[in-house]
Amino acid sequence: MTPGLWRSLGDSAPMWPGRNWPLGATWTPEATNFAVYAPDANEVWLCVFDEVEGTEGERRFPLTEHSLGIWHGELPGIAPGTRYGYRVDGKWDPANGMRFNPQKLLLDPYGLAVSGTAAAGPDTLAYDVADPAQPSALDSAPATARSVVVDPAFDWEGDEPIQRRWRDTVIYELHVKGFTQLHDRIPEDVRGTYAGLGHPVVTDYLQDLGVTAVELLPVQQFFSEPALLERDLTNYWGYNTIGFFAPHGAYSASGDRGEQVREFKQMVRSLHRAGIEVILDVVYNHTAEAGPGGASLSFRGFDDRGFYRRVPVADGDEGEGDGAGDGFDDTYWDVTGCGNTVNSEDPLALRLILDSLRYWVTEMHVDGFRFDLMSALTRTGTEVDMSCKLLIAMGQDPVLRHVKLIAEPWDVSMGGYLVGRMPPPWVEWNDQYRDTVRDFWRGHTEGMHGVATRLAGSSDLYADDGRSAYNSVNFVTAHDGFTVRDLVSYDHKHNEANGEDNRDGTDNNRSWNHGVEGETDDAEIVAQRRRQAANLMATLCLSNGVPMLTAGDERGRTQGGNNNAYCQDNEVSWVDWRPDDAWLDVYETTKAALRLRRDHQTLRQRHWFEGRPTIVGGPKDVAWLHPTGREMTEADWHDTGLRTIGMFVSGKPLREPGPHGEQLIDASFLMWLHAGAEPCAVHLPDNDWVRRGKVVLSTDPEQPIGTPVESGAEMLVGPRCVVVLQETED
Repeated sequence: MTPGLWRSLGDSAPMWPGRNWPLGATWTPEATNFAVYAPDANEVWLCVFDEVEGTEGERRFPLTEHSLGIWHGELPGIAPGTRYGYRVDGKWDPANGMRFNPQKLLLDPYGLAVSGTAAAGPDTLAYDVADPAQPSALDSAPATARSVVVDPAFDWEGDEPIQRRWRDTVIYELHVKGFTQLHDRIPEDVRGTYAGLGHPVVTDYLQDLGVTAVELLPVQQFFSEPALLERDLTNYWGYNTIGFFAPHGAYSASGDRGEQVREFKQMVRSLHRAGIEVILDVVYNHTAEAGPGGASLSFRGFDDRGFYRRVPVADGDEGEGDGAGDGFDDTYWDVTGCGNTVNSEDPLALRLILDSLRYWVTEMHVDGFRFDLMSALTRTGTEVDMSCKLLIAMGQDPVLRHVKLIAEPWDVSMGGYLVGRMPPPWVEWNDQYRDTVRDFWRGHTEGMHGVATRLAGSSDLYADDGRSAYNSVNFVTAHDGFTVRDLVSYDHKHNEANGEDNRDGTDNNRSWNHGVEGETDDAEIVAQRRRQAANLMATLCLSNGVPMLTAGDERGRTQGGNNNAYCQDNEVSWVDWRPDDAWLDVYETTKAALRLRRDHQTLRQRHWFEGRPTIVGGPKDVAWLHPTGREMTEADWHDTGLRTIGMFVSGKPLREPGPHGEQLIDASFLMWLHAGAEPCAVHLPDNDWVRRGKVVLSTDPEQPIGTPVESGAEMLVGPRCVVVLQETED
């Protein structure tokens, strides 16, 4: 290999044999052990970078020790913050998954921090652009990032896992940078960082709103795709991971030489002190190396054949991929839409995923994970397998089986839609809840049965195998798609700023602009939109299951109709904290709904409703009411013109016993949801279920909070509104 810039260490720092575990760089004051898996390599060099008089030098040390496919060595005198990488040599045969090229500097797959990023261009490609059958002679070091040696010591000051029950959990999905980048009450030097997210201004806001967990868009080190960089855009969302152990360096206010690890821990500690759990959105299904024509940044240069999933070939056809002879391996099997799929069946790829997850729990103190495109990781061969190695291993792991595990239960393949199928202890993003609630409030419901099913926890998806309503993570918006404000302001997506001629993003938005596309000065339309936004948020917060809010929805955040703002690292995506255009009435409704949910176990039950009394002579645990006051009939459920439904939930007593088997008593509630365009007279049932009550939440200005009600009475509710009644003592 070409040595490049070389600076000798001399006799003062020899390479010791070291050991083959743990993988990665393990620092001690005496020496740092380096271990990396490259089973088919012929040679591996550890490359250490330092700066002398402004010039970066690279020192290379051959790792002569290797066992079980792991190359290792120990280097004394290495300080935390030292940057390093690897160069690996071996057979060049891309059509058979051999992409070794020592000209490419590789990140440590187990690196705990990453300094810098990767540039667009041919330097990081392992092949020669002019002749892909040949390896590239370009050195990638000037164009790519380095791994960083980290001292893991940190004073957690007694921090312990919160371990809040699912039924008591309210999730708030947010972006680390976008949530605080525009916040004028956070010091400017920490806006958009881990330190900013851990600031008391943020924790106070989250506590006041009533959320109990933040779900962070990807914070594992990611790179932007070359195609985005060439359009002067970046991957804002971060679903392009390259470092599964490393917190993203750009979100650190204090630097990227390992400081990001300490700052992330400080953020977690601050959120925990406020009673807020931290859930990470993780992307183990693919990496930033993309498809066969993508860069060689890490995994591809160590074990391309093992780490990435390939299309199964018939017996006798091995080595005859579609790209054989042209330098590419076209047998990559892509069910992520990103060019590659991580092969979770491979023992070392599986080990990396499990080690990474345990690291974030034990060392970084996170409380759970939301898995992007989980279906892609559940494959045995090409078929979804609920008994696959990854699910079995996680279900038995003494650390991972006790944290929050959320699946996005689909991928981009035809057979990857798994909603309702993930085994315990997994819970799921429930897109059927999203679609049903959106349709109801825009007046497109074909009967009320589906609406009632979603409000009660989606028993059709989760009750038949012993799971509970909390297995459904309910949401009406997420990072991917319209915000709530845009959902009630746009009929169509407006993604022109993404540079893809508005072809990207879904067309199935189930949205309604209320007569005008986009923002308007029409006061009546604005009032209708704000009421609809409040309706959506109240419905979400009071449905059985686990509610997930998207950051800023509660205050009218808009993306200008962009429903795929993955590349908009600007005001399009950032939360606007200015009060002048904030929908603070929606905020107050959301906060009130979450307070009701927190204070009343009636509104967050673990047991399924059975539609019968919990005690002899008592009211039914749930009853569905027609606006006339009677219980819904079979004909009512199929009435496609019906736009109003009442949900009575009894708290006298609850079906669930207390911690010592005692009977639990709580208030009863009656929630009216009216999606019609005209006012509707609703009748309270003339029985003992709710003899006397009051309005405790309302999006109807004519039925303010505190309005008294009595059984058998008639109440006129306005167009498109939610009114919640709570039983009061006689």
